[in-house]
Amino acid sequence: MPRPSLRPLLARGRTLVAPGVFDMISTHMANQHPFEAHYMTGFGVVASHLGLPDAGLASYTEMVDRAQRIAAVAKAPLIADADTGYGGLLNIRHTVRGYEAAGVAAIQIEDQEFPKKCGHTPGRRVVPLAEAVRRIEVAVDSRSSADTLIIARTDARTALGLDEALRRAEAFAKAGADVLFVESPESEAEMETIGRHFHQPLLANMVNGGKTPLLPRARLAELGYQIAIWPAAGFLAVAAALDGSYRALNATGTTEGSGVAMYDFTAFCDILGFPAVHAFEKRWAE
Repeated sequence: MPRPSLRPLLARGRTLVAPGVFDMISTHMANQHPFEAHYMTGFGVVASHLGLPDAGLASYTEMVDRAQRIAAVAKAPLIADADTGYGGLLNIRHTVRGYEAAGVAAIQIEDQEFPKKCGHTPGRRVVPLAEAVRRIEVAVDSRSSADTLIIARTDARTALGLDEALRRAEAFAKAGADVLFVESPESEAEMETIGRHFHQPLLANMVNGGKTPLLPRARLAELGYQIAIWPAAGFLAVAAALDGSYRALNATGTTEGSGVAMYDFTAFCDILGFPAVHAFEKRWAE
């Protein structure tokens, strides 16, 4: 069953900030902070799980397995990237049902051609509007609970311009999408235009190093966005920390003096559940 719905949270009018989670460690660490939602980033999952670029190389089976594992640990409702639905319309139905059964609270479907690409990289192409609308109609019809949100994403801005992206988002709203996601606007003015254009909940994609300006929660709320995902905040921070730690270890043979902050080992063991293991062993094995 899906996690508690995001609907009542969105109805409050306060912008939700969702960190990108991509594996179990990042999910455990996100749990240490009172986020109201988590975002399973496709880019991060594909990089972490397969070591490959976000270019349509991960299968539905691989992604739904990750979604189930992350949703089982996440303390906040999980928003999950489902790419284009991993195939045709029947695949989209299967994807929505599978993600919902895995415990995902909101499922993101986009209008790119297959294989898709990361929304802040070049060369993205979108399918014809009628095909894109049908994807959203099928996704909405396939969920078993109205509390499971369908997020409709358009990547039309980069190749076809903002007006076409707005037209597609309008059509997705009419098709029943719960949240609209106009990917990669390139200025704050464009984001303001998007915010004025719609009354439905909007999602902003805050990608460190991406095309869209990074804005704080308060400014996003002023612009009309109800959800802000930060998909790269976790894996880019982890990559920087690993690079610094491993660089020092290779150069000096020790991590001492590397300048990289280390999480307390005992506290990390506690997060992973070692106290419960020790309690079990004390009761049954000793």
